[in-house]
Amino acid sequence: MKEELIKKAYEIAKERYATIGVDTDKAIEILEKTPISLHCWQADDVVGFERNEALSGGIQTTGNYPGRARNIDEVRQDIKEVKSLLAGTFRLNLHETYGEFDGKFVDRDEVEVKHFQGWMDWAKDNGLKLDFNSTSFSHPKSGYLTLSNPDKSIRDFWIEHTKRCRHIADAMGKAQKDPCIMNIWIHDGLKDLTVERKRYRDILKESLDDILSEKLPHMKPCLEAKLFGIGMESYTVGSHDFYAGYCAKNNVMYTLDTGHYEQTENVSDMVASLLVFVPELMLHVSRPVRWDSDHVTIMNDQTLDLFKELVRANALNRAHIGLDYFDASINRIGAYIIGTRATQKCLLSALLEPLKTLRKYEDKGQWFERLALLEEAKTLPFGAVYDYFNLKNDVPVGEEFIPSIEEYEKNVTSKRG
Repeated sequence: MKEELIKKAYEIAKERYATIGVDTDKAIEILEKTPISLHCWQADDVVGFERNEALSGGIQTTGNYPGRARNIDEVRQDIKEVKSLLAGTFRLNLHETYGEFDGKFVDRDEVEVKHFQGWMDWAKDNGLKLDFNSTSFSHPKSGYLTLSNPDKSIRDFWIEHTKRCRHIADAMGKAQKDPCIMNIWIHDGLKDLTVERKRYRDILKESLDDILSEKLPHMKPCLEAKLFGIGMESYTVGSHDFYAGYCAKNNVMYTLDTGHYEQTENVSDMVASLLVFVPELMLHVSRPVRWDSDHVTIMNDQTLDLFKELVRANALNRAHIGLDYFDASINRIGAYIIGTRATQKCLLSALLEPLKTLRKYEDKGQWFERLALLEEAKTLPFGAVYDYFNLKNDVPVGEEFIPSIEEYEKNVTSKRG
C-alpha cells in the first residue's frame, strides 16, 4: 500500500514539476550518478589504527555513545551497513591513520602503499572508490606547527609524510582507474596574538611547493582551509585567504569545508568566486555549531545554498562531494544516514529548481518574477521525488531506516563493549 502511495505521489510531483519546465526523472538520474564520499572516521571517532588514542591537535570529538568501531573489520562492517541503507553512488574517504599496520607501529614518515592494499581490495569488492587524507594531528610531533614549522627536522618529517600520502593516493587512483582525491589539511596555528604570521605562511608555501612538485597522474591534491582550531583560536596558518591564493596561483583544487568558516558567512558565495580561478572544488559537507565545526549535516539553509550554487553554476562536473563530521553523542550509523540523506536532499532540491525560467527572468531584469518563482519553488512536492528515488533503488523510504539501524545496534554495535 505504501509503495503504491509513493509511486502515485511521485507521478503527481512529476506532472507538477513539468509545468515549470523541470524533468524529475533527469534530476533523479543525476542524483544517482553523483558520487558522495563517505568518511570512515565517523565510525570510530577519528581514532584510527596507529595509536588507538583520542584526537589532539586542534580538533576534538565529543560524546561517548556505545558501539564505536574498534578495528578495521568493524569500520568496514559499519560502512557496508551504511551503504546498504542508501541509494546512489559512493566513495570512501580514508585518513592515513586508518592503514593496516598489522599491530606494528609505523610512523607517519614511514607509511607505504602496502599498508592500504587491503583497503583497495576491499573497496573494489564492495563497489567503492577511495579518497585519501594526510594526517598531521594526534602525533607527538604535531605540536602547534607542522608543515609551517621553523624547525627543519619537524617540518621535514611532515613533508615526507605528505609526500608518501600522495604516492598512496596515486596507487589508489591507478588501482580503481579513477583519480583519488587527496586532501591536505593541517591544524597549524597559535592560541594567542602572533607576530610571525607571514613567516609561518612563507614556510608553508615552501613546504607545499616541495610536496606538490612531483607530478602524479592518478591522484588530485586539494588544500583545505580552516578559521581556527581548539587551542589555536587567534591564528591559523592555512587560512582561507592563504589557500585561495595558493590554489589559484598553482592551479590546485580547493577544499571547502562548510564547518570551517564563520557561521554568519555563506560558504556557497565562495563557490562562484573560487571556480573562476581554481580548477575544481572538494566539498567537505559538515555543520558548524558555535565553536564546533563537525556536527552531523542536516538539510539547512547553508547546505541547500551550497548545492544550489553548484547546480546554478553548472559546476557539478568540477566539484567532488564528501562528508566530514564526527559525532560520538548519537548512534554513529544513524549519523551517517542522516548526514548522507541530508546531502542528497539538498542536491536534489537544487536539481529541481526551474533554472531555465529563473535565468530568463534574470536576463530580462524581471526581479519580481524571479523572486516569486524562487519562493513558490520552495513548496513544490520535493519530498515525493526523494521518496521515489529511494523506492526506485530498493532502500528504506522516509523514516523506515530507523528500525534497521536500531536492529543493527541491537545485534552488532551494542556487543562491542
